[in-house]
Amino acid sequence: MFTLNQWQSKTALIMALSVTAGTVAPLFTVTPTYAQTAFSDVSSNYWASQFIQQLSQRGVIAGFPDGTFRPEEAVTRAQFAAMINKAFSKPAQRTAINFNDVPSNYWAYNAIRQAYTIGFLSGYPGNEFRPNQAIPREQVLVSLANGLEYPTTGNVETTLQYFNDASSISGYARSPIAAATERRIVVNYPNVKFLNPTITASRAQVAAFIYQALVSSNQATAINSPYIVSISTPVTSVTIPQGTTIPVKYEQAEKILVTKDETAPLTLTTSQNVITQDGTVVIPAGSQVIGKLKPATGGSQFVAEKLILTTGKEYNISASSDVITKTETVKKGSSLSSILKNTVLGAAAAAGVSAVTGDRAIATEEVLGGAGIGALIGLFFGKSSIDLIAIEPNTDLDMRVDQSLVISLP
Repeated sequence: MFTLNQWQSKTALIMALSVTAGTVAPLFTVTPTYAQTAFSDVSSNYWASQFIQQLSQRGVIAGFPDGTFRPEEAVTRAQFAAMINKAFSKPAQRTAINFNDVPSNYWAYNAIRQAYTIGFLSGYPGNEFRPNQAIPREQVLVSLANGLEYPTTGNVETTLQYFNDASSISGYARSPIAAATERRIVVNYPNVKFLNPTITASRAQVAAFIYQALVSSNQATAINSPYIVSISTPVTSVTIPQGTTIPVKYEQAEKILVTKDETAPLTLTTSQNVITQDGTVVIPAGSQVIGKLKPATGGSQFVAEKLILTTGKEYNISASSDVITKTETVKKGSSLSSILKNTVLGAAAAAGVSAVTGDRAIATEEVLGGAGIGALIGLFFGKSSIDLIAIEPNTDLDMRVDQSLVISLP
């Protein structure tokens, strides 16, 4: 599902891991401690230079005392846990546990516990974490996708078909890697079509993955790299966010009069196409919005209940207009024909107008919903005037979505 949270109006309204298995030979490397942003072994044209520079500036990764970064060096699970905690701030998802192979005086003890509690990493059977084990690329991607709670939006196997070596992806990793691919977290060098899932992740590769994960969660600015995997995922639905304004119109009259206490049925139509930024029409102009004018504090308000697209597809909708407080006074002796010109009335308003003017010649087509007014006239006997809420439907009733609305695409 594609969700767009920024909307704007032009000619048309634009709508805007848990690792639990796997075996890799243990490999221990020195943990870097020297913070810097330029490294003697990372040239400006190195494929991952921008990722490395950006993460080093953030303090997520660091170089070594000799001024190097050692981009091709393997990353251990303990080192990856330390990077995760520096990159992401997230509430605890579960209670920390003590792994049998991570003593309390181990340098990454706290980092491993934290990475576990926030959902990025888990252990192996036997309550082991294997902190000095080199972490494979697929574990890194699974960790990021699961830690950031990214679901897949398309078919998993269809997404993974992008990779020429998709058959090499472990079963546990397939869905999370598909989600990571959809979110542009995957970076493959030198060939974007080869994931190399079981190969040990290098420091450069982990830097690229983490940075792209930050981009995907709107915590970093996108980097232009030809090695970022980008696929087109079929969009099956669009979510119209809460707060979105949908313009509507009413073609039967230029004005609506209702009493401040009445509820009147009303059907409006959308006056513009509602489209995504890529031009896909989500709600066509001319779609019906069925609802009611209801009493609201100080006036009247349109409350939408159902949306019927021009295709005939129906959706329950929660949306409402601003409260209209403008009033118009009808006095004894007023001309009924003047009052009714390009105007429709709620049943109570029609009864009040008839009682005050003494003219009963209000046709049913001039009353919202065609309601009868005879039984209501008695409520207004003896009144010399009546104040009515005056609504200009083509400007007053544009409605805001009160609860996000999911629209299926053809």
